[in-house]
Amino acid sequence: MIVFSKGKSILSEKITSIALSSLIWVQIYFSIFKVMSKSQTVLIGAAGAAGVGVAAWKTLFPYITDDYRTLRQTWRVSNAIWKDLLADNRVIDMFEADVEKHPTKPFIIFEDKIYTYKYVDVMANKIANVALSWNLDQLDTVAMMIYNEPAFVWTFLGLQKIGLAAAFVNYHLKSTPLAHTIKVSEAKVLIVGEGDDLLESVQEIKKEIPNTAIHVIGKSKTDLPDGFSSLSDHMIRTMAVPICKSVRETVPVTHPCCFIYTSGTTGLPKPAVINQWKASAMTNNMQIINFNENDIAYAVTPLYHSAATTLSLFNVIGQGATLVLGRKFSARHYWEEVRKHKVTVIQYIGELCRYLLRVPKSDLDVVHNVRVALGNGLRPDIWDEFRTRFNIPHIAEFFGATEGTAGTWNIFNRAGCVGRWSPLTRALGPGGVPLYLVRYDPVTYEPMKDQNGRCILIKPGEEGLMISAIPEQLFTFYKGPEQMNEKKIIRNAFSDGDAFFNFGDLFYLDGQYYLYFRDRVGDTFRWKGENVSTSEVANVLSTLPFIHDANVFGVKIPGEDGRAGMAALTLHQDQPVTPEILKGIYRKCEYELPTYARPVFIRFMKEFIVTQTMKNRKIELIEEGFDFDKVTDPLFVIDNKSNTYKAFNIDNSYEVLQSKL
Repeated sequence: MIVFSKGKSILSEKITSIALSSLIWVQIYFSIFKVMSKSQTVLIGAAGAAGVGVAAWKTLFPYITDDYRTLRQTWRVSNAIWKDLLADNRVIDMFEADVEKHPTKPFIIFEDKIYTYKYVDVMANKIANVALSWNLDQLDTVAMMIYNEPAFVWTFLGLQKIGLAAAFVNYHLKSTPLAHTIKVSEAKVLIVGEGDDLLESVQEIKKEIPNTAIHVIGKSKTDLPDGFSSLSDHMIRTMAVPICKSVRETVPVTHPCCFIYTSGTTGLPKPAVINQWKASAMTNNMQIINFNENDIAYAVTPLYHSAATTLSLFNVIGQGATLVLGRKFSARHYWEEVRKHKVTVIQYIGELCRYLLRVPKSDLDVVHNVRVALGNGLRPDIWDEFRTRFNIPHIAEFFGATEGTAGTWNIFNRAGCVGRWSPLTRALGPGGVPLYLVRYDPVTYEPMKDQNGRCILIKPGEEGLMISAIPEQLFTFYKGPEQMNEKKIIRNAFSDGDAFFNFGDLFYLDGQYYLYFRDRVGDTFRWKGENVSTSEVANVLSTLPFIHDANVFGVKIPGEDGRAGMAALTLHQDQPVTPEILKGIYRKCEYELPTYARPVFIRFMKEFIVTQTMKNRKIELIEEGFDFDKVTDPLFVIDNKSNTYKAFNIDNSYEVLQSKL
């Protein structure tokens, strides 16, 4: 394995490319010799003797080009990251450098208004000076509950200028979840954005956060109830005095830059820690697609979520590019905005692409300047349709976790894939944060161990649990009790004393070392003694022409071990459920799924409950199961005798549940 020392000077992108080009063909023998068959070994030896090595490698290993591309771009990202980390160049430092370099350049375009780098800096300086008057400790936290608008950005940057951590509060929350989110952050101050509904939500839970001062944007003190202060009044009276960098010099790299909460698909959100070190590294992630200062990115997902902030906003700041910010996602107006502002990079998440495909086709679908769509959660069943209909040259699908320590990228346009994990990419890739796929216990979902008590790497054709090494700067994943963090750590995985982050996600490695996301560990259930992958079942069902979307989960049946599969389905254009549709579902499952994975129950819904990051929620559906007091949607149960699904209701429920399902 080739190791480049991070403590020495960073290789330039050009040198790295040359080094890789030269070394790949020398080291390739050592990195994948173990996985070659005897016939391949003989052929490669002959090819080398004949002087046609490169052609032979591409013939015998057609995926070698994707390995090279992955290595080249991951080294590009790694070098950029370490350059900033060694220089202690933080997000706020990068922003201030952008202001100095091109003050009049558009930084944010929002609702057809342009906010330059200089203007945002002026507003951020005002925020910083107001915050200084609060007499907070430099390592305190300020919570922000602000809609997608420029004020979110300059408020965050203003807090960064004086070293305060920002907790990004989901502005859709109310009642107990909202109070929980603020309390768990231990915020001394809450900044409430413009909007009466936000103020009303906070008023409802004010008694539950008595030790948190509340400052409101967009209202004067005379318009606010007792116990609320006007941030806008303070901003009017405050000069935009620049903040000297020395004010924040004592803030350690391990101090939180911000807290970004988990999406809450299975319960109350947890605050994931993005410390200064990690935030700085994240500003370079889009180097994987050669993102640069000439790019214009488009973000419509909430800024309180990691995709819009750490991916779009942070990378725009890192490169001095431009961000077109949407207040909220609108499928009907999405491409209109992309065309109007000459967007070059769009960022997607969850089911956003599926919603775009629901909009009626137009001749203008292919008229735009987009060169890359990047994000995560683009389902395989619509990948090619999305790319073809909207003429997207490049789709870059990635996998990562807000609280994680590593990630993977698919930069080679392979549908459904999230990256590569080949002997070559492991041997020649940047060695900073190693990532592994290990075998797991199908009951406990804990890593399986060999006779020496060590984790076992998976082989091609197997499914495994993803784990990654933990740099010393990233050992705190969540703000909260220590046991919350310890649950995510696998210790002594490969040697005494080592520690790895457990993503809690399952992946499939195919025969050519392409990596595919399978499921969250919590989204896999056991039925008939077998593990059922909810995403695998959902992907199969989603290919049926009459199904718009599928959400699969397990439900308890009295007296049965494990959980039986239930598929909640939405149909295209609200079409009625017909015998043909029920038989079509049965045939599809019979043909493409093993017996134990076929849904026992079907629930037809008008629409799904989704998180604000466009992920289908399961928790309510799991709790409701087939409780006829709670479920009013049509329910059906598998009927293997008639090769279809039949109506399931309170009249036949006893008979059905006593039968052998």
